[in-house]
Amino acid sequence: MTRPDVAVVGSGPNGLAAAVTMARAGLTVHVHEQAATVGGGLRGETLFDSEIRHDVCAAVHPMAAASAFFREFDLAARGVALLRPPIAYAHPLDGGAAFAHHSLTETCDRLGPDGHRWRRLMAPLVRHSTGVTDFLLSGQRSLPRDFTVPPLLGPRVLGHVLRTNGLRTEGARALLTGVAAHAMGRLPSLPAGAITLLLGHLAHATGWPLPQGGSVRIAEALADDLRAHGGVLHTGHRVTRLAELDARVIMLDTTPRGLLALAGDRLPPRYRRALERFRYGPGAAKADFLVGEPIPWADPEVGRAGTVHLGGTRAETLTAENAAVRGRTCEEPFVLLVDPAVTDPGRAVGGRRPVWAYAHVPNGDTRDPVPLITRRIERYAPGFADTVIAARGVPAAAYETYNPNYPGGDIGAGAITLTQSLFRPVPAWNPYRTPLPGVYLCSASTPPGPSVHGMCGYFAARAALRGEFGMTAAPRLGPEDGPRPSCPS
Repeated sequence: MTRPDVAVVGSGPNGLAAAVTMARAGLTVHVHEQAATVGGGLRGETLFDSEIRHDVCAAVHPMAAASAFFREFDLAARGVALLRPPIAYAHPLDGGAAFAHHSLTETCDRLGPDGHRWRRLMAPLVRHSTGVTDFLLSGQRSLPRDFTVPPLLGPRVLGHVLRTNGLRTEGARALLTGVAAHAMGRLPSLPAGAITLLLGHLAHATGWPLPQGGSVRIAEALADDLRAHGGVLHTGHRVTRLAELDARVIMLDTTPRGLLALAGDRLPPRYRRALERFRYGPGAAKADFLVGEPIPWADPEVGRAGTVHLGGTRAETLTAENAAVRGRTCEEPFVLLVDPAVTDPGRAVGGRRPVWAYAHVPNGDTRDPVPLITRRIERYAPGFADTVIAARGVPAAAYETYNPNYPGGDIGAGAITLTQSLFRPVPAWNPYRTPLPGVYLCSASTPPGPSVHGMCGYFAARAALRGEFGMTAAPRLGPEDGPRPSCPS
């Protein structure tokens, strides 16, 4: 076999983004994936019924609609439809609910006395959405070309977010706090504030869409493009040592723990100790349900939302999230829920439909999440348990069996703290390059961090193209007749 230029370990969205970028630069690329199928957090499975596919990890993809990598890659031109629900997310409360509609005007109208405050926070971000997104999804070592957004993201604005921007009604306060909980870390905090600004405004910009047919469609589009440019995918192949790989450059879509397992004895002691100090965040415990009818929400309008946050009041959400950070169990954890057939009716077959839900729990929690999550849903949708045909729970402690990049159930591949937001995985000007010649990290453990945006893989690939191959020009990523490159160079 001819020696490839690049070997990529791991085929999650960042591993595939790195592979696509390097193959587009004219290099020979081989991807090694220990699972039977590619995709990492984008994979799907038919768990209970051969006609019903469940998203095993990620289900909703605001970043796939907004990031620079996917804007240029152009999923729509490759047949991947990102379906945008009219209500991006809902937050049920006892006796009512709050809603973030795609329409900012409708959202503000529905928030009553807090409507003008919501508009004051979100409208400037929506107007500058591309710049805001590119800034927050940058490699944090250089500025995007459209550097017009810092005044919108300064300490004053972040401070307002931490205090819920002076929102007075419980519905509006809970709505904003539910977005902050996506940080899976201490609340309130500056990193969570930045995530709130990013995800919150995207609900009114490019939206919180679901890929038609499931998240796996994104992975399939990336894999198809890789193959079209000469890349090779090796599935069912677990790499246990870097020495197994014979390539000029090795790209690792792994956590620091994964790098230590592959090459710990070869790493300089100082770098190894820095990786060992890398902190992992709270865990996600997953429940997949097969149900026989739509969820019977007490407020029927919740059933129109693409994503539902089950956290109760702002105070309840803060209590649950901070307990998970401290390693304390909570009987009413924060839960994210998606009924994909609400946005993509084709996901329901013969009246049966999948329901996807996560609970935020302490890292390594061993509890079965199905009873926990069922109780949380029942609080706002009495009778839900009667609709369940089958259910499967994956405790946080077991999630890394599915994906080694989720230690203890940390689907963010590293705690989202202020330090680790700036220095991820270690303090370095080039956080992707390791001390080992030709070895790079390209996972969500590097900037800009978790979510399905492809930017960690893209930035790591660009660093390797410059450092190992002397290529300074960014390769085209779009379809052959697509637009000029828009990704950061």
